[in-house]
Amino acid sequence: MGGGAAVRAHAAPHPALGYPDPRGLPELRGALAAMLARRRGVVADPERLVVCSGVAQASTLLGFVLRARGLRQVGIEDPGSPEHGRLFASTGMETVWLPLDEEGLCPGPLADSGVRAVVVTPSHQFPSGISWSAERRAALLDWARAVDGYVLEDDYDGDFRYDRAPVGALQGLDPERVAYAGSVSKSLAPGMRLGWMLVPEALLDEVVERKRTMDLGNPVLDQAVLAEFVTRGGYDRQLRRCQRAYRERRDALLAALAEHLPGTGVSGIAAGLHVIARVPARFGPQSGSSGGRRRPGRAAAAGGVRHRPAGRRGRAARHRVRAPGAFGRRHGDPAGGGGVGARVTVHAGFARAPHPVVRHGTARRPRPERPTRRLLHVPSRTRRFPSPPAAACCAVRSPRRRR
Repeated sequence: MGGGAAVRAHAAPHPALGYPDPRGLPELRGALAAMLARRRGVVADPERLVVCSGVAQASTLLGFVLRARGLRQVGIEDPGSPEHGRLFASTGMETVWLPLDEEGLCPGPLADSGVRAVVVTPSHQFPSGISWSAERRAALLDWARAVDGYVLEDDYDGDFRYDRAPVGALQGLDPERVAYAGSVSKSLAPGMRLGWMLVPEALLDEVVERKRTMDLGNPVLDQAVLAEFVTRGGYDRQLRRCQRAYRERRDALLAALAEHLPGTGVSGIAAGLHVIARVPARFGPQSGSSGGRRRPGRAAAAGGVRHRPAGRRGRAARHRVRAPGAFGRRHGDPAGGGGVGARVTVHAGFARAPHPVVRHGTARRPRPERPTRRLLHVPSRTRRFPSPPAAACCAVRSPRRRR
């Protein structure tokens, strides 16, 4: 972030460097609340915003509070991020994986599961890439009210929508039932460990007390720098800069898939930082090799492109509820991995592709038995948006050109 913000934060008065409010620096909470209300459509009261160390800590804070209230299970989207389950498991809660279809979480299995808390990614579901329909959003909130339950909305990439206006956050429809969590991990860098959670009024005191006993609050100087950055418009400019970079990388990935893996179907491309690619079976199976065919994933890795088989999402489920037509490994859909003779389904992220590594992979021309070597080619015009391997996005400032 800008050096001026750091200097002004360094000049903070001595009293500001005492033990902080566990919720966070008031200046940062006010700046974040205004920004989130404007950009994401949330109901953002600074008094109910808790600054935390990313969505990971937000999840564990909420998990501890819900368990203390007697809840023992939490519902997770299937397919979804296994990390959600691990975080809540660390608080003593049991994971119940709930199926999705093309509109969102299936209401029937949710009602039958017996859970009273769920974690969802409705604006751009991970990893399937769908955006929940209005009907499913309303159904989830009706369920939460009926069972006196709570929803944790992980808005992990809500600001990055490329071909249309961003979808508003679920929390704006019922702030008393939805805890809204986000962070700067995709827009600045995950190593900053700065995020936020808007907490329902009924849970606020318990969440703040848990935050106090956990770490007494986040470092004040880090919060002061981010508050200055947000207030002066630097964060909005950074989001626009990253959005341009991510759109160009997405377009480059789609063009490369069309050229070098013809017949590949893609979904989830309207937003976010990854796509689901359904590669024709002739390019090789996901595990092992057959007839000299090279696996797309192994070839992509050799060229510097990060990927994951989509079917791995949700495999760690201890309990799993199924529904006809739902996503999952058994149903041959974009998030599940397909069936016998189906396409190879790959989760391909493009945000962290370091350009020098990608160019190295691109330069190695494919042999006939290795058709996916040049999976990703990034045009030279995008090189002004550097992406270090340790960061999740473009740098705040472009580096000086070498003379």
